[in-house]
Amino acid sequence: MPDGGGDRQAELGFAGLAVQAGVKSAIASLWYVSDQGTLGLMSEFYTDLRTAPIKAAALRQAQMDMIQGVVRIESGQLVTRRGAVPLPPELADIGTQSLAHPYYWAGFTLIGSPW
Repeated sequence: MPDGGGDRQAELGFAGLAVQAGVKSAIASLWYVSDQGTLGLMSEFYTDLRTAPIKAAALRQAQMDMIQGVVRIESGQLVTRRGAVPLPPELADIGTQSLAHPYYWAGFTLIGSPW
């Protein structure tokens, strides 16, 4: 019976390719995400990764920080739990922006091992 066609591996995209190449895990976005959202999520993810028991928990905490407004754009700076970081000029002119909407954080997923 046909499987419906297509290449199942292609659905995994770049993160799937990384896992196939031997990395234990990769974070991928399921749809186009903004540079500001990605910067906010990754900044918190790598901070949380230092103390989280597993990578999946660090990703979840970073997403929660965005939902709760802990991570946001304010006056041309990325505000995180660690403080504020100036944005590059091409991103700095957006003023103040909440990153709580699912568009900014919900598209990220962990592929491979959660540890």
